[in-house]
Amino acid sequence: MDRRQYIQLFGAGGLGSLAGCSGAKPASDTTTLTDDPLTLATATTVHDSGLLGELTAGFEQEFGVAVAAIARGTGAALETARNGDCDVVLVHARPLEDAFLREGDGVNRRAVMVNDFLVVGPPDDPADIAGTGPIEAFEAIAATGSPFMSRGDRSGTHLRERLLWDETSIEPGGSWYSETGQGMGDTLTVAAQRGAYTLCDRGTFLNVIEDQLLVYVEGGIEDPPPLLRNEYAVIPVNPDRHDVAYPMAMAFVGYLTGSGQDRIDEFRVGGERAFRSVTPSEASAFEQYVPSDWNESSTGS
Repeated sequence: MDRRQYIQLFGAGGLGSLAGCSGAKPASDTTTLTDDPLTLATATTVHDSGLLGELTAGFEQEFGVAVAAIARGTGAALETARNGDCDVVLVHARPLEDAFLREGDGVNRRAVMVNDFLVVGPPDDPADIAGTGPIEAFEAIAATGSPFMSRGDRSGTHLRERLLWDETSIEPGGSWYSETGQGMGDTLTVAAQRGAYTLCDRGTFLNVIEDQLLVYVEGGIEDPPPLLRNEYAVIPVNPDRHDVAYPMAMAFVGYLTGSGQDRIDEFRVGGERAFRSVTPSEASAFEQYVPSDWNESSTGS
């Protein structure tokens, strides 16, 4: 299916989509490089945290190009890219990303930002996991049969959850273990309603839950341990495989590793940092990624 036709059928303003960042069009004094939007397939956590709107608005302002974003789990986002139905992905599951690159579906991966995975649960903490590590917490949840809510959707968060269960040598199942098959925000809501534990990312937790669930295991945003480190990367779709807007996809890479880094560091949810950039914007080689016919004066930036 033609990528533009796909966006029309999917519905740029429909479920899971964010057309033109916030529906805004480029300012009238902005010269655009293309009338077509850049199509981004992104992990739901970037959307559910609230960061997606900040990043896409900045890109639109800088380049005069709208972003049509499709929020899905990382596995589904990469499948969208494999089908040629987006130009670029923003995801957070390194094993899936590496396979995507090895198979030739994506090119030029760049790390963008980091936060940490959290184990959160009900205020009464029935498994008594407060102050433990992630492996000990999962073992205690299973041993006590305390309710646990999994995304179950092959997202980056679900893959990390499966890795943690593998580290415990426990195969979760039974009445205490459930899967939502939904995004991170919806899964947190269900976990809160059912008094269940779950694994989530810091950004979504801060934006969705207030006091229904508490954080019991965390790694910290500055230097989380490997099992809790949550790294996001941007990957353009291979233009040799599909008819994609590759120059603008690379412009998006340049933006996210350039001035977008400041937006990531400045982003707050309830006054708290939700992500940290991986490279200060002043140290980035922004110009190496952007289209050769672009310059700052072309967009009035």
